[in-house]
Amino acid sequence: VQLQASGGGLVQAGGSLRLSCVASGRTNGNYVMGWFRQAPGKERDFVAAIKFSGRDTRYAPSAKGRFTISRDNAENTFYLQMDSLKPEDTGVYFCAVETRSGFAYYYVSDQYDDWGQGTQVTVSS
Repeated sequence: VQLQASGGGLVQAGGSLRLSCVASGRTNGNYVMGWFRQAPGKERDFVAAIKFSGRDTRYAPSAKGRFTISRDNAENTFYLQMDSLKPEDTGVYFCAVETRSGFAYYYVSDQYDDWGQGTQVTVSS
């Protein structure tokens, strides 16, 4: 699966951004699309995930209540709506696809098979 992420930028604390990830290639309803954040000098942290079909979603505790993951099946596009942004949300955001285990390991970056190029999100205080 090929992934193209976009939508990052610079925003003040309390603001909003919407990230997009377009998926192309062979997909399956059981695949999982995940968003991860990587801050400078740190590992990639799980943010949110959704299956290619159905309504199940998963969120990191830091994202729950502020971020919303969704998809547009017609456009094969996934979104991460980020509201009430905080400086600690700063980082490069990657979309990724997990093709083997469904939601069993949705929070483990090593389980994901295909990655987009990342988009920078900077939240100023």
